[in-house]
Amino acid sequence: MTLPGSLDEAVAALAAMPAAVPVAGGTDLMAAVNSGLLRPAALVGLGRISEIRGWQYQDGHALLGAGLTHARMGRPDFAALIPALAAAARAAGPPQIRNAGTLGGNIASAAPTGDALPVLAALEASLVIAGPGGGRREIPVGRLLAGIELLHPGELIGYVRVPLLHAPQTFLKATGRTGPGRATASVAVVLDPARRMVRCAVGAVAPMPLRPYDAEHWVASLIDWDGERTLAPEALTAFGDYVAAACIPDPVPAPESGEPGTLPPAVLHLRRTVATLARRALGRALA
Repeated sequence: MTLPGSLDEAVAALAAMPAAVPVAGGTDLMAAVNSGLLRPAALVGLGRISEIRGWQYQDGHALLGAGLTHARMGRPDFAALIPALAAAARAAGPPQIRNAGTLGGNIASAAPTGDALPVLAALEASLVIAGPGGGRREIPVGRLLAGIELLHPGELIGYVRVPLLHAPQTFLKATGRTGPGRATASVAVVLDPARRMVRCAVGAVAPMPLRPYDAEHWVASLIDWDGERTLAPEALTAFGDYVAAACIPDPVPAPESGEPGTLPPAVLHLRRTVATLARRALGRALA
């Protein structure tokens, strides 16, 4: 294993060894290795790169190092900065996972159940990509998760740029068992009073976080942004149903009959779960 001391050294190591795999916490990587899905020819360890293990303020944004661990993001000082991301970090799994797993690893793995991913999508975060020769480029996180933009050979996620909205934001998840575990569904809701917007992203129900834009615009039009920012329970319920139907739509009618299809019971249960999470997340953000 190569252990570079800086981001540019890590990029140079990857460029020199195209078959090498970068590793930080290794929580996803080692699971793939142990299951026989991955046999890396070489590893480039990122654990000694101090520059990506903290954060800084920059032009109304927080520039988060990709090496931030879930445990570090779950602490109160970080929670005061980006509450929804801190909540996702605290829900990321048992202590050994939170202590080792990193923000950059969560993004690079792009697992549908990654807890940070819907939060970053709702925050409309962007990624600062480090490339050979000291190069840097910035892309929206959603484009990477959707596969529209990809990391080039020798590139690494160096930082995550998140707008500081100074407004309520929430993250909720449902798991298949009690205690910390992988999400069966998750929802992030972010209020943006300056732009009079509600942003919502749903995780774990698709290969990438889903943004129900029509539901966002509809509910934002109901909020009194200059007043108490409250909604009637009926509006919250309607928002939850709107989000769930957008993310888990009804089947397309069969061409031969024209009759609408029906969702399997398990999928209907998942849709109800998303509706409940979205309703509760918005209700807490507006409380």
